[in-house]
Amino acid sequence: MIDNINVSVIGCGYVGLVTGACLADVGYNVLCMDVDESKIKMLDEGEIPIYEPGLEDIVKKNKEKGRLRFSSSLEEAVLHSVIIFIAVGTPPKENGEADLSYVENVARQIALSMKDYRLIVEKSTVPVETGEKVAQTMNLYIKKDIDFDVASNPEFLREGSAINDFLHPDRIVVGVDSDKAKDLLTRLYEPLNAEIIVTDIKSAELIKHASNSFLAAKISFINAVSHICEKVGADVEKVAEGMGWDKRIGKDFLRAGIGYGGSCFPKDVDAFIHISEVLGYDFTLLKEVRKINAEQRRYVLEKIKNTLWILKGKKIAIWGASFKPDTDDVRGAPVVEIIELLIKEGANISVYDPQALSKLELVFGDKINYVLDKYQAVEDADCVFLATEWDEFKDVDFVKLKKIMHLAFIVDGRNLYHSMGLEKLGFVYIPFGKSIKSHVFKKRGNDSRS
Repeated sequence: MIDNINVSVIGCGYVGLVTGACLADVGYNVLCMDVDESKIKMLDEGEIPIYEPGLEDIVKKNKEKGRLRFSSSLEEAVLHSVIIFIAVGTPPKENGEADLSYVENVARQIALSMKDYRLIVEKSTVPVETGEKVAQTMNLYIKKDIDFDVASNPEFLREGSAINDFLHPDRIVVGVDSDKAKDLLTRLYEPLNAEIIVTDIKSAELIKHASNSFLAAKISFINAVSHICEKVGADVEKVAEGMGWDKRIGKDFLRAGIGYGGSCFPKDVDAFIHISEVLGYDFTLLKEVRKINAEQRRYVLEKIKNTLWILKGKKIAIWGASFKPDTDDVRGAPVVEIIELLIKEGANISVYDPQALSKLELVFGDKINYVLDKYQAVEDADCVFLATEWDEFKDVDFVKLKKIMHLAFIVDGRNLYHSMGLEKLGFVYIPFGKSIKSHVFKKRGNDSRS
């Protein structure tokens, strides 16, 4: 641990809050700052604005120990510590370019508040050469001849397992251009006993975009393969398994389905494409990755329409809204675009998710129905679409499900039920990347709609 050196984190969003809480848990004295006073008030009162397993406990523990505080004063954060992490939002513009206005504003305010040396660390995902711009901004606004360093320390946190990812990382990437910055950051992370990769700032900035874009490419690749599997009657999961045992390829991110989502992959792919274009390189590979991912969302609609034909007036139940389990984040979630497509077709949408309904309601308002139970969602439904593989959806009474649905029709966007023999129970079951037989619903007496 670095003796007598505190840490400040600017931005109490997902990355900033997890970073601050975990550094406090390591033993540092951390001040997390955000301009949103209502958020700071919530955190001071013990309320966590995001859902992340384990985060509430770690925040509470370190607040009680006096190692974690919250403030809405940026000047206080600057005076509090030598190491200042910038973890503010970098939302995408319409052309895919990252909006760096929050980063610029923080850099400017830090410069105006500094009285002696500070190490300014990019924690937000930013395009290459941002470090240069941060340093340029600092030099413009510093009132006196005060020394500082800028560094890049990209985060690799997975929503749903962020606490473990921070405290037990695969690697820590540190981009610096001075020995002093290198020494401060390597000593800061020493208690984690992780591999620390020290690079120049530009390389560190590129590592984050390159990593996420590569993982997105793996997902799009297996989704493209899944279409071939469906056409020839092969099983994409067996294909992925055979590929994954090759150590050069690996098993992770080879699950076919409705495509990648979240706040990182879509944004980072778009940003990397834009960065490349600005630098004069046409990254056509990533453009195709993005195209395949978009097509997977539309393919869900195609699968539903192939069976139901007309969706106007039909009830579609959706299980899951967050882009992955164990988070309430719906930013970039595939289900958002899928719901938009279903609404355009005139379908009635009923959604259940264990954590993300309030976030989804901010997107759709009263255009869809939000229910608090998975079975309530499917009552009298013509189709249930599994969008997120929460553990709760692994335990389903399919006999009950068939009784309460209008039509026993499941589109499985995560291939969760492929081995359960649902066809034998009378379901029309549509997975991804597996051969699909022609299904016809049996006539059930007078059970019909007018």
